[in-house]
Amino acid sequence: QVQLVESGGGSVQAGGSLRLSCATYGVTYSFYCMGWFRQAPGKEREGVATITIGGGSTTYADSVKGRFTISQDNAKNTLYLQMNSLKPEDTAIYYCAAAFGSGAFCFPRTVPGFGFRGQGTQVTVSS
Repeated sequence: QVQLVESGGGSVQAGGSLRLSCATYGVTYSFYCMGWFRQAPGKEREGVATITIGGGSTTYADSVKGRFTISQDNAKNTLYLQMNSLKPEDTAIYYCAAAFGSGAFCFPRTVPGFGFRGQGTQVTVSS
């Protein structure tokens, strides 16, 4: 059974940093695309970043470009999201998600629809 488990959320002040982790379990062959999306109270889900597992190609939403970095450690079956220069508007529950397959769909806007996702981790940024 495939499981994605996020960790690393917490509360920080504006300008601070956090690193989220997403450990994957039960995957017998590699995902094609993994990513992060977030959902703030009363708002729609927003794709944040993606990475292709084979090629390591990354994409970011404009709202986080230059501040967030997505990366992977294949040896540890873990996905990361390094978040720097955090802003209060980054406050949300962050989810990692993954998809098998191939093709041109590995972009932030598609991440909320991926078939596998974790339980989420809360990130709170205070001003």
